[in-house]
Amino acid sequence: MRLIAVLALVTSALLPGGAAAQVVIGFADLAERLSPAVVNIYTQQELNREDGLPFFPEGSAIERFNQYRSDAPRIANSLGSGFVIDESGLVVTNHHVIDEADFVQVAFSDGRTFEAEIIGTDPVTDLAVLQIQSEERFPHVEFGDSEAARVGELVIAIGNPFGLGGSLSQGVISARGRETGGRYDDYIQTDVAINRGNSGGPLFNMDGEVIGVNTQILSPTGVSIGISLSIPSNLAEGVVQQLVEFGETRRGWIGLSVRDLSQSLAESYGLDGSYGALVSRVTRDGPAAEAGLRQGDVILTFNGEPLENSRSLPRLVADADIGSTLTLDIIRADERQTLDVEVGQLQEDVAATVSSGDGLPQATGNDRNRILGMAVTNITPTLRRRHQIHPDASGVVVVDVSSDSRAFGRIRVGDVIEQAEFNPIETVADLRRIVDGAGDRAVRLQINRAGQFVMEAVRS
Repeated sequence: MRLIAVLALVTSALLPGGAAAQVVIGFADLAERLSPAVVNIYTQQELNREDGLPFFPEGSAIERFNQYRSDAPRIANSLGSGFVIDESGLVVTNHHVIDEADFVQVAFSDGRTFEAEIIGTDPVTDLAVLQIQSEERFPHVEFGDSEAARVGELVIAIGNPFGLGGSLSQGVISARGRETGGRYDDYIQTDVAINRGNSGGPLFNMDGEVIGVNTQILSPTGVSIGISLSIPSNLAEGVVQQLVEFGETRRGWIGLSVRDLSQSLAESYGLDGSYGALVSRVTRDGPAAEAGLRQGDVILTFNGEPLENSRSLPRLVADADIGSTLTLDIIRADERQTLDVEVGQLQEDVAATVSSGDGLPQATGNDRNRILGMAVTNITPTLRRRHQIHPDASGVVVVDVSSDSRAFGRIRVGDVIEQAEFNPIETVADLRRIVDGAGDRAVRLQINRAGQFVMEAVRS
């Protein structure tokens, strides 16, 4: 496919004698070198054959409407972008681009198309890896160091917006460390024009290195207004390596929730508030609990390095080797202590998501996850954004409430159940175990509703 023309920046300078010379700064050389490794991704998903129309009894007055029923399969198509990172044909893209796809095809700028196999996906970071089904050798690009990227630097994106493959757009890095409610959010914000179809495409620096994977935009209209978010390459590269090696991610876990220190609390401990995190929850029987960490502890350092803020801790723990030992310096009741915590493996539960028509994960209310008349599921980044779940909320989110249940009118879709009978809830299994043990008694639920504390007692 032809590459859309690149806008050049033109300046003028005076030469000796007053002659004017034009200096043209463009991206044509980068585009020519990088475009062959950027692919368009097309997927197909066969939806339920039922068209949803009811079947009317023979002989009834509305029997004639049965002719409008159809058992023909319905096909959902979607498009996105990706990039090749290895000559064997490994392709990186977004999870939401290929989620639940029955068929995946990649197309190169020279018109060649290939079927691709899904190697692994990670809904938490919205990343996926594909393998092109071919013995050919392919052009590829390399990851760069996203930590070295600075606000104000020029960047370019190449992708497949609205099916217009090979489109290049340029801009600057606007900010670093953006978050939208996900567990490991650390987005690079740019003003590069990113639209539907750019998802999964690469964000390049001026050395032609991938420093980000384009994943979403912030826009009231659904099209680019100059606020685009990309997964930093340093995060993406580690996830991709695990997906290639294991077909899944293997993240560290210690069973701990933290929040930022308030200025007044930091001052009460004699801290300047520039670092540290307050322990808000400790999972029972988790590694942190076994190491002696308690709610109310203040974590100051992580393996000897000052803990910048509460948001950095989940990423540091996730990147730690499973089975390794972390050293945490803490303050407890004005006394400083050092605790060693063995890193466990985070058990990701993504079985309760399906693909919606817009290509974004959507919760499902199957019977397996229906408790007390509510359909509940573990929190995903998409659900956190959709229901505007508070960043500090952890537990399970309510995605449906049966109208004939006792929870109806008291529990709302989007509520996060954080505790049941005063026990922390980390997974759907935790909630089911407590509800089953309660028998006919009402179960007291601690709920986070848009950041507000709510307590309800619900009977089955």
